[in-house]
Amino acid sequence: MTTPLGGRRCTHCSGDDKPLVGTALTDHRNQVSDRWQIVNEHHIEAEFRFSNFLEALAFTNDVGGVAEAEGHHPDLCLGWGRVSVTIWTHAIDGLSENDFILAAKIDEIAV
Repeated sequence: MTTPLGGRRCTHCSGDDKPLVGTALTDHRNQVSDRWQIVNEHHIEAEFRFSNFLEALAFTNDVGGVAEAEGHHPDLCLGWGRVSVTIWTHAIDGLSENDFILAAKIDEIAV
């Protein structure tokens, strides 16, 4: 049995690795919440909504803690009542399993 993405750890990705494409990309996308969208087979993004700025800020800080623990860092855009998250693997300029692992971990902390 395969460990769910949220139970895995991000691993080192070298520039020699190939980005996920096609069905491999879709298979990984199907393991995270529907809020995550694949954009141009290059990155994934999601927006999280909150009832005020402080809740959005707390979520941003929680995401930062998860990202730091995984050594894989998303782009975050904080606004009143919302946080937009964009993830891709810079070393390969595309998507890797690490991106979906991080997305699954972010899903786990989203309220």
